[in-house]
Amino acid sequence: MRGPRRDDRVRINERIRVREVRVIDETGAQLGIMAPAQAVALAKSKGLDLVEVAATAVPPVCRITDYGKYQYNEQKKTRQARKHQKTIEVKEVKFRPKVDQHDYDFKKRNIQRFLHEGDKVKAVVFFRGREIAHPEIGRRILERLITEINDIAVAENIPRMEGNTMHTILSGRPGIKRVEKPEKPERPPRPEVDEDRDDDTEMTAEELQVAAKAAADELAEVAPVPAEDKAE
Repeated sequence: MRGPRRDDRVRINERIRVREVRVIDETGAQLGIMAPAQAVALAKSKGLDLVEVAATAVPPVCRITDYGKYQYNEQKKTRQARKHQKTIEVKEVKFRPKVDQHDYDFKKRNIQRFLHEGDKVKAVVFFRGREIAHPEIGRRILERLITEINDIAVAENIPRMEGNTMHTILSGRPGIKRVEKPEKPERPPRPEVDEDRDDDTEMTAEELQVAAKAAADELAEVAPVPAEDKAE
């Protein structure tokens, strides 16, 4: 029967082919520098292996230990390191130009939760049909969002158009309070708001006119036209 596969990156026993090695015994005591053959004989006399643990040191450092136990401990360390690694996801949250206040607030809370969990958020406004002729409506939604969560979020880019969408990437500010992500349930809970309800339909001409005027008025308040430009 074939034994367990050995990690070829770790040399043990007779595979350690250097002139001399620094040896540490199974208790952690330093045994000094000796020839590999002498160290291997010492390890085998104890029913153990000679394992190279620092190949780049001069001379290489070897430990007298049980190789199977050494492998197990190294794999355990690797699993623990992976467990504590933070994986950053980019969550996408979609808005429509005719999003109502309740739906907007619900999605904003989700964005805040994602940021507190350490993820980034791609906030996207989708345009349909003639809505795309009024990008200022989408810009107004995203700029409002950026302003309202400014205490915890940083916009990595200004809202910009790509095809029939406008988006911005949001990341958490340094020092933002972090919370652990909840375990994913087997079946996701029913959302509080159906994202595909009637606000997914294209805006009417009247709705577009009202929304575009509101966006234009808001932009005018933020950046009024200078008097000399008006004269022209």
